[in-house]
Amino acid sequence: MLTLHIMLPGCKSLKEKRSRLTPLLARLHREFNISVAEIDHQDAWQESLLACALVSNDHRYTQRALQEIPAWLERNMPEISLVEHKIEII
Repeated sequence: MLTLHIMLPGCKSLKEKRSRLTPLLARLHREFNISVAEIDHQDAWQESLLACALVSNDHRYTQRALQEIPAWLERNMPEISLVEHKIEII
């Protein structure tokens, strides 16, 4: 599991936040074949905590795949600031 603490600068409402998060979650799912959801800060306009889950029987593959996501996010979504990320293999 990968958790991503992100900031969405400039969001002025929960509706605007949702309109920015929905395409991001769909794109992460499509690009990396992961399950992804907002798990905290649902009421904050400019902040979100996302959880990305990947199930695999290969620990190295899982680690490698999850490590690619923060770099991809910074490269492809410059309007989103990545505050912190953490990988946890269960």
